[in-house]
Amino acid sequence: MRKGLFTFLFLSLLALFLSTGCTEKKTDGVDSLNTDTLVTDSVDSISNVVESNPMPVAADELFDDFFFNFAGSKKVQLKRVAFPVKVTEFGKSSIIEKKNWRVEHFFMGQGYYTLIFDTKKQLNVMKDTTINDVTVEKISMSKGVVKQWHFVRNRGLWMLNDINTVLLKQHQDASFLTFYQRFVTDPKFQQNSLSESVTFTGPDPEDDFSTMTGEILPEQWPVFAPWLPSGSIYNIVYGKPQQTSSSNVRYFLLRGISNGLQTDLMFVRKGGAWKLKTITT
Repeated sequence: MRKGLFTFLFLSLLALFLSTGCTEKKTDGVDSLNTDTLVTDSVDSISNVVESNPMPVAADELFDDFFFNFAGSKKVQLKRVAFPVKVTEFGKSSIIEKKNWRVEHFFMGQGYYTLIFDTKKQLNVMKDTTINDVTVEKISMSKGVVKQWHFVRNRGLWMLNDINTVLLKQHQDASFLTFYQRFVTDPKFQQNSLSESVTFTGPDPEDDFSTMTGEILPEQWPVFAPWLPSGSIYNIVYGKPQQTSSSNVRYFLLRGISNGLQTDLMFVRKGGAWKLKTITT
């Protein structure tokens, strides 16, 4: 692993604070999580630790290393935003000067984020040190809006290059995201959106160090159904987003920042309808 000592310290603290402010059973959506007083205090405490330590030079090698420092530090943000930064909201452009910048903690307050890929090859892209273009998205599905922070690595340094807000229906993956929102909020629709059998891989209850794989029938789904976020989610797109995708597969990865939450789902589109095919926890 290439994460430095500071990143390790930061994530350890994050796990400590978020363990009291965010649980896997929370179902009210991102907005309610962000307004939780305990979580807010935890984020402030983490930010104080980040602010008091310089960002390691090696953090720019991998976007994830850089971004955890960026999200936790106002000092880093003031240095790594290309001021005056261009902001486009629903087609109307403006700029934000450095003196008017407001710190953005992204998904620190909720303790998890998602990754959505349309090919299996993309599953290892987070470790690709040649990636120079990344977009962090806040997808507010309940509001039909997507806010995108576009980062570019120039001369070895990651910088926030521009910010864009668009309607969800204009997003390159609007079809799947619209499906996902209904999947996680409509139990009957979720039941009808399962393949004839769903392959499940998870911890073996009889062996803490092993996993087990089996088939779940639709009538067994309520027992195995994982918690999934609704309302709003944060997503990270590595590389330049495609304008459209003809792929009939979506890999939806839910990742806890350091709280052990990890769920992988694979959806397959058949006859124009998305169906859950596999799940790994």
